Amino acid sequence: MTRMKIATLQSQAIELLKRLIETPSPSQSEEQTAQILQDALATFGIETYRKGNNVWAFNRHFDPLKPNLLLNSHHDTVKPHEGYTMDPFEAALVDDKLYGLGSNDAGGCLVSLLQVFSQLYNRQNLSHNLIFLASAEEELSGSNGISLALTELPSIDLAIVGEPTGMHIVIAEKGLMVIDGVAKGVAGHAAHTNAENAIYKATKDIQAIQSHSFSKISASLGAVKTTVTNIHAGGQHNVIPESCHYVIDVRTTDCYTNEETFKVLDELTTSELKARSFRLKPSSIDPNHKLALIGKKLGLKSYGSPTLSDQALLPCPSVKIGPGRSERSHQANEFITLREIEDGIKGYYSLLDKFLTNTP
Repeated sequence: MTRMKIATLQSQAIELLKRLIETPSPSQSEEQTAQILQDALATFGIETYRKGNNVWAFNRHFDPLKPNLLLNSHHDTVKPHEGYTMDPFEAALVDDKLYGLGSNDAGGCLVSLLQVFSQLYNRQNLSHNLIFLASAEEELSGSNGISLALTELPSIDLAIVGEPTGMHIVIAEKGLMVIDGVAKGVAGHAAHTNAENAIYKATKDIQAIQSHSFSKISASLGAVKTTVTNIHAGGQHNVIPESCHYVIDVRTTDCYTNEETFKVLDELTTSELKARSFRLKPSSIDPNHKLALIGKKLGLKSYGSPTLSDQALLPCPSVKIGPGRSERSHQANEFITLREIEDGIKGYYSLLDKFLTNTP
């Protein structure tokens, strides 16, 4: 791709990103940005499909006999928090930085992927079909997000998920399981001896969780991480509560299924444990997969990510890659640089161009 072409695509991407920033799209309220994305794809002559607030499109020469490669990023955002000193819904360009809610997570990825998809849309003889998907409700892992879109799409064989990674390639991502724990005791007066204090029972279980080390360590994701993030019991100083409730945040790896991880914790404790869901699974791709090898040849660093994305809901091998920095996500005065968007377009194009046409 020529420099002039890249500059044109970058300019188009920036203008689209500005429109998205200035159109509030918190999770479950992305109707307007969904329409903006449909309109943007229509300017390239690309037919779009929509279910809920998910928008997708297929490459022109779609062949049902070929495997399908999904290009996905999300257009919902978290809600702005009190730390903002700038208007989160104003796309403010200061020097090389474009500020605004969703600029980094994951607007820069989304508009860069969209531009690259538009350039590959008409190409013939691709090794894979391309499906571009702008998903909703990613920040909540909501049921009307990518999971809803997948019910309408053909089977996906491979996916590239656009999230800010500094254009390095994430070959594995931890899953998430939230567990509610309830330690049961016997209510009584604090002045009397009571061996069935629910708080003490919960404390013992929490200490067991804290001290436990899972034996299997993932080469790319490290160890399973468990963190007790919430605890509540009682309401009066002189009454021993009959129950103590706590929450465990569990970041799972490819060494255990979510169900297996839950079983270990359940056997470790006397509390009643209940997982809110098993659906947010760890994800990975073989380091020797063609896509991963091409990334390596392009000089992209590969690593495992502790943060969650729509990868967790995909039933296929996937990688996560995109412009911007993960540590800026959900921070006040979020921004992405114009250079990062340029690098995103070039990086996505190089990766896809080589993957769809060559064998490493």
